[in-house]
Amino acid sequence: MGGPADPPEGTPEGGPVGGEDEYRSVVFDESFIRAARLQESSAHERMSDHAPAVRRRPPLRRGLTRQALILVLLILVAFGTAIYMGVRHPYGTQEAQQPVEPLRMTVVPLAPQGPVPGAADAEALFAHSPAAQYEVGAEGIPLPAVRGTAHFSDSQVVTALTTAKDYIVRSALYPEVLDSSEVRPARALLDPRQLDQFDQSLDHPAADGRHAPTGWLIRFDPTRVELADPRIRVQGSMQATETGSATLQVTADHTLVYALRPAGAPAGSQVSLFTVRRELTFRFDRDDLRLRQAQLVVSYVQAGPLSCAADSADRLRPLLAGEKAQAGGPASTDPYATDSAAALCGTLAAAAEPKP
Repeated sequence: MGGPADPPEGTPEGGPVGGEDEYRSVVFDESFIRAARLQESSAHERMSDHAPAVRRRPPLRRGLTRQALILVLLILVAFGTAIYMGVRHPYGTQEAQQPVEPLRMTVVPLAPQGPVPGAADAEALFAHSPAAQYEVGAEGIPLPAVRGTAHFSDSQVVTALTTAKDYIVRSALYPEVLDSSEVRPARALLDPRQLDQFDQSLDHPAADGRHAPTGWLIRFDPTRVELADPRIRVQGSMQATETGSATLQVTADHTLVYALRPAGAPAGSQVSLFTVRRELTFRFDRDDLRLRQAQLVVSYVQAGPLSCAADSADRLRPLLAGEKAQAGGPASTDPYATDSAAALCGTLAAAAEPKP
């Protein structure tokens, strides 16, 4: 008998000895069979006329697997969520917030008790005035030591303080603002929800506690005065506090001293000093901090030497060297008129004036 590997009739003549098959090394595993492009037709198919003994199998699909499709979908969902969160800020948009508190302002003219002191040299006036030790310009508006609050980080407090300082500089130290030729430097730092009130103040100035341009800016009547020295003396302080989990407040109290002379006057003309005490209160919500803008909610200004009879709502019209305050006090006030504020006037202390 032949071995278990031999055919029943024995090894064919001329075949390999010992039943060794030269094709035995070829393995037709299951994956090879599935991948075959030819498949034998079924008995039913072979009964049909002209049916070939074999048929070509359709090609295997090479598309994405189910896992790959799921991964692509997850990536698209994550990408869409990121875009949505980027467009919709987590703190909400300003349109969804409540309107900001309108600015409440008070401008108090300070009338001199006698003629306004003057000199030909601005430096001499400053040296003999209470502003002798004041810093020049923005150097007189230092930032305080910064500490974070319960709901705001150190960097957010710094942003609030620097934005408030920028507003003070742009609204009281910029030459183009002082001569009434520009308002945009300061306007650009205001919360957009306050711009209507700001623009109404410029378009229709009124001493009603809401619409006096001099409550927003320090600006002079350019037909009357001009700066005799661009080095404005400044001294004051700033403080930041948290007024709620969503609001920071900055209070600023500064005294600014300007050297002025008559508009168009030649060099060597008499120079006088004009002093402004300015107390401002700013508020910042999280959108304001993100956009570096401010809400100015309180402005209390005392300025002199001014005449109480002069209108100080639109522009400041300082009394210059040798001039005296006009007789009479501020205009009458109607207590029944709810759209107006009481007109105030003070007296400029003699100690506040230079002694050249």
